[in-house]
Amino acid sequence: MLTRLCISNIVLIEKLTLEFGRGLNILTGETGAGKSILMDALALALGARSDAGLVRHGCDGASVVAEFDGIDNGIQTILNDAGIAWDDDLLILRRTLSIDGKSRAWINDTPVSIKTLKQVGDILVEIHGQFENHSLMDPTTHRKTLDEFGTHTIDGYDALLRDVATTYDTYHDANVRLGELKEMLSRAAMEREFLEHNVAELRALNPIPGEEEDLATRRAAMMNAEKNAAIVSDAAAAIAPNGTTLDAQIFSVAHILERIKSDPNPFADQIGRLYDAAAMVADVAGTLRPDEMNVDDMDAIEERLFAIRAAARKHRVSPNELPQKLAEMSAALDVIDHSDSELKKLTTAVTQYRAAFDVAAAKLTAARNDAQTTMRDRLLEQLPDLKLGSADFSAEMTTAAPSRHGADDIMFMIRTNPGTPFAPLHKTASGGELARLMLAMRVVLSGDGAAARTFVFDEVDTGISGATASAVGLRLNRLAAGHQALVITHSAQVAGYADRHYKIEKHVCNDRTTTTVREIIDDERIKEVARIISGAEITPESIATAKTLIKQ
Repeated sequence: MLTRLCISNIVLIEKLTLEFGRGLNILTGETGAGKSILMDALALALGARSDAGLVRHGCDGASVVAEFDGIDNGIQTILNDAGIAWDDDLLILRRTLSIDGKSRAWINDTPVSIKTLKQVGDILVEIHGQFENHSLMDPTTHRKTLDEFGTHTIDGYDALLRDVATTYDTYHDANVRLGELKEMLSRAAMEREFLEHNVAELRALNPIPGEEEDLATRRAAMMNAEKNAAIVSDAAAAIAPNGTTLDAQIFSVAHILERIKSDPNPFADQIGRLYDAAAMVADVAGTLRPDEMNVDDMDAIEERLFAIRAAARKHRVSPNELPQKLAEMSAALDVIDHSDSELKKLTTAVTQYRAAFDVAAAKLTAARNDAQTTMRDRLLEQLPDLKLGSADFSAEMTTAAPSRHGADDIMFMIRTNPGTPFAPLHKTASGGELARLMLAMRVVLSGDGAAARTFVFDEVDTGISGATASAVGLRLNRLAAGHQALVITHSAQVAGYADRHYKIEKHVCNDRTTTTVREIIDDERIKEVARIISGAEITPESIATAKTLIKQ
């Protein structure tokens, strides 16, 4: 529901804030006071095409803010997809327009595209006016509209919709798999030889997860061992230069010093240390023997490692993924080998699933026929009082391609004169006749259980008066009882049904024209209805008539 509309610098409106309530909100005013400006401003906030001509003369830009309470699931999906924060109680649409024609939009202070703004606006408000392309005039909405009506009027209708969607999804998914299988089989002859060769190659290789890493580690260790052996050999050669080991040379030095003819030997300590040193060197020399390396093992490791890596490059996977690749190609080969039985099995399943869908769709078609009959009966009840007694309505159903919505195309058809053929709704009615027809349809379609919406009717009373105007007012009141309606009218009978009444006035001050809007109640409302009846001069008779028209 639209709760507040704030307008700045739109044509004749300088600054204006309006608060609307549930039920029927009536707007009246003298011709030229600026009633259409309000509709232009609201449409702008809802995502309508911008026009720099809407900016008030002498201003750099204009803005409109529309506040709503209540957010249905459709809007929640749009907001979530756009990354817009929201709560259940408040939704704020804002639009600015500069003098150069540039326009910007926000939802809950988050910048959005005009397309997103319009998507949300179309769900929130439906505008009925002479030049508005409202939803009922779009044939693509008729199937959904009929289904919404059926859901609220026929027991089990929503279950039929769910059954059709479920059976179609099952049929569609199986049919897609069947198509993929057929496409795969068309390539099977070429792929079989390729798969057989590669499967045999990988099976012979028999790769194991983690094997490549283990082989690389072992290869690196063996390469290090080879290098270390060379180092040990160099050390052993250095400890025995010219074929004589260092320990033997040290022993020789000690033996020579022992021949000194003195008692005690002055080099006794040195001789002892030389013997110790010789023993230590002999011990080290005894351990400097390179570990023997099995060259055949090294070659086998390298051959295996290179084979695994080559296979990984060939199949464009990591070495650890080779077992999975083998499994996938084996499975693909197995599918080809068993393709005939799988094809027969899936073909049978698709036939069965399509049969189940056809049964569900046929039940839905029958229910739609019942729904359109009920819709027609209820609509025809409304038309005579709206000066449309000669009109007739039909929801034409034709066979459509299977979908989650069944197998029906729906188009609303209308004829306004007896003896003439039915024609599509959007090509038949026009002007005030169309507005009254849309009102009647909305009264029928927006009954118990329908989601609450805001409806805007502009000049719905064009070309009517008296009892017909009263009938229009009554139906607007009924529609607004479970929803919200904003109605611009020149009819006293329509104005009399208002739950809230707003007066639009134009003022001229210092050569500047400004439009204002304010809510009127009690005596002021009576005078406004009387003005509509009698014109500029309000008479006692028009006052009395106004009092009888205003519904308490």
